[in-house]
Amino acid sequence: MPELPDLSVYVEHLASRLMGQPLRELELRSPFLLRTVEPSVDDVVGLSVTSVSLLGKQVCFSFEGDLHAVIHLMISGRFQWRDAQLRPVRAGGRNVQAVFRFDNGALLLTEASKKKRASLRLVSGAADLAELHPGGADVLSITVDEFSQRLRTSNHTLKRALTDQRVLAGIGNAYSDEILLTAKLSPFKRASQLSDEQMQCLYDSTRSVLRAWIERLRAENADVFPAKVTAFHPEMAAHGKYNQPCPVCASPIQRIRYAENEANYCATCQTDGRLLADRSLSRLLKDNWPKRLEDLERM
Repeated sequence: MPELPDLSVYVEHLASRLMGQPLRELELRSPFLLRTVEPSVDDVVGLSVTSVSLLGKQVCFSFEGDLHAVIHLMISGRFQWRDAQLRPVRAGGRNVQAVFRFDNGALLLTEASKKKRASLRLVSGAADLAELHPGGADVLSITVDEFSQRLRTSNHTLKRALTDQRVLAGIGNAYSDEILLTAKLSPFKRASQLSDEQMQCLYDSTRSVLRAWIERLRAENADVFPAKVTAFHPEMAAHGKYNQPCPVCASPIQRIRYAENEANYCATCQTDGRLLADRSLSRLLKDNWPKRLEDLERM
């Protein structure tokens, strides 16, 4: 699922192309995409885009008359841009869920999954728009005190607190791994157990990791619309690097899988050499489950 750095670059590119542009046509290809009834699609066609912004992990297109189109890409949703001046605007392909047509091109919403989870909601007015915001704060604009209060009162593990969109906005499975490795904190440590020094370190790490990745992705897509938006980047230190050496200490990155998510961590840097229990494997191995990294190496 696209997270804050990828979404921020999406918004920058979309704003540069769409600000002031009238929406000429909104073609819905999937009956499951639109989740609202009022206002209708016809109500926004013909209106000009006044802003493009983020609403948590959702991308919001605001139009004249205080109308808004809010898109949640979920896991497999992506945007594609077809510039009318560079090539004919075609919107073929079975993955295309919607086409937003403008004078200067077309914005395609695609979803490469059989499970159609991406959504489009059309709302009118600031009050209805605010109801779609999950409540998470923008970590790049809050103080360490607000950051600390939000995490401590969440009663979550650090991994869950960072990715809870009601606590912080835009951080997901991938960047939380990178943040916690940088902060040298266990993903399953309780936020309420952090010392003030550890909380300051986590705050600084969160902001530095997100800012660094926004700058990296901004530079990589300086001249082209982002085409390879993914939850995994080869340059990442922990996420998706199971069994590969930690860039800090060279110990193998460990992984815990649960539901549709996973946590990648370095046992040496983050848990003092202790291996975190994987629910399925530890239940299977029972007493044979290795407790420390050296036990795993001997096995």
